[in-house]
Amino acid sequence: MMRIVLTGANGYVGKRLLPELLELGHEVICCVRDIDRLGIPPETLKLITIWEVDFLNEPDFNSIPTNIDVAYYLIHSMSSSTTSFDEMESKAARNFNLYMAKMKTKQVIYLSGIVNDKTLSKHLESRKKVENILFEGTSHLTVLRAGIIVGSGSSSFEIIRDLCEKLPLMITPKWVLTKTQPIAIRNVIQYLIGVILIEECYDKSYDIAGPDVLSYKEMLKLYAKTRGFKNWIFTFPVMTPKLSSYWLYFVTSTSYKLAINLVDSMKIEIIAKENNLQNLLNITPIPYTKAIDLAFNKIEQNLVISSWKDSLVSGRFKKNLTEFIQIPKYGCLTDHQSIHVTDVGATLNNIWSIGGNKGWYYGDWLWRIRGFMDKIVGGVGLRRGRTHATQIDNGDALDFWRVLLANKERKRLLLFAEMRLPGEAWLEFKIDENNILHQTATFRPRGILGRLYWYSLIPFHFFIFKGMIRNIAK
Repeated sequence: MMRIVLTGANGYVGKRLLPELLELGHEVICCVRDIDRLGIPPETLKLITIWEVDFLNEPDFNSIPTNIDVAYYLIHSMSSSTTSFDEMESKAARNFNLYMAKMKTKQVIYLSGIVNDKTLSKHLESRKKVENILFEGTSHLTVLRAGIIVGSGSSSFEIIRDLCEKLPLMITPKWVLTKTQPIAIRNVIQYLIGVILIEECYDKSYDIAGPDVLSYKEMLKLYAKTRGFKNWIFTFPVMTPKLSSYWLYFVTSTSYKLAINLVDSMKIEIIAKENNLQNLLNITPIPYTKAIDLAFNKIEQNLVISSWKDSLVSGRFKKNLTEFIQIPKYGCLTDHQSIHVTDVGATLNNIWSIGGNKGWYYGDWLWRIRGFMDKIVGGVGLRRGRTHATQIDNGDALDFWRVLLANKERKRLLLFAEMRLPGEAWLEFKIDENNILHQTATFRPRGILGRLYWYSLIPFHFFIFKGMIRNIAK
């Protein structure tokens, strides 16, 4: 058994890696910036240690774990900013090195991006810079450079899925002709585990990839073929990077910041250099179409472990959840509805299924209009949906809301709005000891514009909120 530090434990790759490490019997210390949004099942929480740390802050060496065998560096800030994410990533890497030196970590494993093209995007330049910083640390470093990761919930896979299933006929930018080498998430996890304390892999960088070199256009076509439908794709060579970013943002569930950085990277060829790691670890590369099938096996069984959409950077939420759990009362406008429920269990299941494909129980077309309006002004819209049909964790994305608190035992769900608003908004569902369901919308307006916004929506709120609580209680 080894002592392992896992940064990015609530991220897309981290959530996939954690159960595999526990299955192998390792002691895992999960690093999170906000302990309230770890989003890990209770049975798993009993098996891990949680270290609340923000690597962007000055290091605090009090009560840090020691004698660490391996630390995974799975931190990146690409979708949190369009300009300064490289500075943030460099600062986090330097602080991480300071911690690792104090903790006497033997090996650091860093999941990076393939950086073989002569001209790199800002995103890939930043990944390369972080790699160089980590090599300056006192621990042995193993770098795994991956291209596009294909798996249920990955940003690349969900964007491809959005494009193909919503647009059978596509007019695309010319970057769809760029070559790339996708890799299945299952292979990524195998590599991440396989290099643990392998001395031959110390102080080296490896490209990891699947067996197929494909253009983005070929990936879109193969996705449609694998899923059993046809699509038609035509390239439009004069589409600028900015127009391409808007195109990606409006058609898919990606945030605008992530769209800009993705488009910047999609102009770069991402093809792996050959190395001996695959043979050394005895890993069989999974073809692209097989990776799609594996992803849908998880999706169709509601077994998606993690999704990029649940990351805070997929929306506008930048602070710890605990700062918003206490709903303010002063200067706020509210809509409160209540109803007696006869079947508490069924009502809770309805509450825990809200949003996504299930919808909002009343006036879904009005919610869709509101989501479209939010997209128009640069918000997150409704396209993020939800990761799981019936399960919700603190910190999850839920359409254009963020889950602040999901406690089924206490019969309470609290959401915070990530849509663009002239103020701040909360939506709470709570069942009391008398089996009364309370549904409360709270809005803290920002100036006269905020008040005008609220009062202009009162007629819609009257019907929507009354209809919603009535149907939830059925």
